[in-house]
Amino acid sequence: MKKKLAYAAFTALILLLCLIPSLGMLLPAQESAAGGNQALSRAPSLRDPEGNWNPGYLSQIQDYAGDNFYLRQEMITAWSALNAKGLRSSITEDVVLGTDGWLYFADTLPDYVGLQPMTDREIFSAARNLRLMAEYCESQGARFLFTLAPNKNSLYPEHMPNLTLPSARKPRDAKRLAEELERQGVDYLDCFALFRGQEETLYFKTDSHWNGKGAALAADAVNKALGRSSGYFDGPFTREEVHKGDLYDMLYPAGEGLEADPVYSGELTIEYDVPIRSAENLTIMTHGGGEGSLVMFRDSFGNNLYPYLADSFGAALFSRSMPYRLDLAAQREADYVAAELVERNLRYLIQNVPVMPAPQRELPEGFPDTFCVWTDGIAFTVEAPDALPGYVLVTDPQIAEDLILPAVAPDSQMLVPASDGCYYEAFLLENGGVGLYLPEGVQPLGVAYAPVWGTPMESFCNQG
Repeated sequence: MKKKLAYAAFTALILLLCLIPSLGMLLPAQESAAGGNQALSRAPSLRDPEGNWNPGYLSQIQDYAGDNFYLRQEMITAWSALNAKGLRSSITEDVVLGTDGWLYFADTLPDYVGLQPMTDREIFSAARNLRLMAEYCESQGARFLFTLAPNKNSLYPEHMPNLTLPSARKPRDAKRLAEELERQGVDYLDCFALFRGQEETLYFKTDSHWNGKGAALAADAVNKALGRSSGYFDGPFTREEVHKGDLYDMLYPAGEGLEADPVYSGELTIEYDVPIRSAENLTIMTHGGGEGSLVMFRDSFGNNLYPYLADSFGAALFSRSMPYRLDLAAQREADYVAAELVERNLRYLIQNVPVMPAPQRELPEGFPDTFCVWTDGIAFTVEAPDALPGYVLVTDPQIAEDLILPAVAPDSQMLVPASDGCYYEAFLLENGGVGLYLPEGVQPLGVAYAPVWGTPMESFCNQG
């Protein structure tokens, strides 16, 4: 009898433990806080905003329960810690466990091991797009600068696991882009050489970004590249245990571990034109103690960077918009335009059409012997977004890819002949696509390009 009672008690205990996550949801205010960049499902409503029955309620309540069961984050944290310490494995595919407590973002692995490198055409396209951006900014009286924020394992590979070996392929995409930018005359700040020249570690161990002092180093370098001067990197700094790493948060959403951050303790003069919720705001507008005006396009690496630059300029606008709103340079009458992009997102440069009027071009000397105009089989998409009044966005994801792309020289621009008799240079996108902003009422008619040397002109060209 005692043995039966013990079995029954044990079974009841197991059932109770299994029910705790569900029964705990009956307690008030039990929605979990997301870890890292995760977005958790919200409690659904039986009716939609129009008052009708919500047909997706059952699937939505299932998603909600899966994301918000009682003690969810604590259980994930405990399971993650058990796997990390016992098996040396990460329970999330987004985080790579390094040595000595270092964590790395898994999205940087393709760059690190050299998987799917960009083609010569893609590298040229990214650089050419930046050249067009620089040309537009210069036409508006602004100086343009581009920089890449290095992936953490590009600077500090010594803590990467042995299972993941760095690529022997040299140079990497970032280096190849830098060389092409130099060839095309685009001002580029090399943060790779900048950070490798420092003895101290300037990235967080449990975060994918540079720390406060690393951001100060980058800010000084941006100012120097723009012909200005600052000394934020010289401090003063105080080390404070205040930072919870984004990678740590992905692994241990209920964890309380904090990492030391060198916090700048000097005086920064910053006034916000509009109050912000956090450094993640899409747009931040400031007035500072310096001179001149800046428009800067940035990503999450700009969270620690922007306060220094806000202090450096009399007026600044920091934007996380993608595509880049180059029209803001004209609107703000900016003296300087800078773009910062993390290394792992280099392909963004050939995935988005910056918001700016397309430049008009003359066909190269010797046309049609040196340039082709193709008009067959091209169906452009034309839309009128609100971003640039008076212009329409013209795109074609794949311009007769099977016919044209094999004939296009790797370093060829793409021009679009239009109904107004002009040729406009397009931004170069993935898979041979193009995109550009044309004046309203102007129709695109085709594409013009330089062919690969030796390609029979009559096989790939028709004169539009």
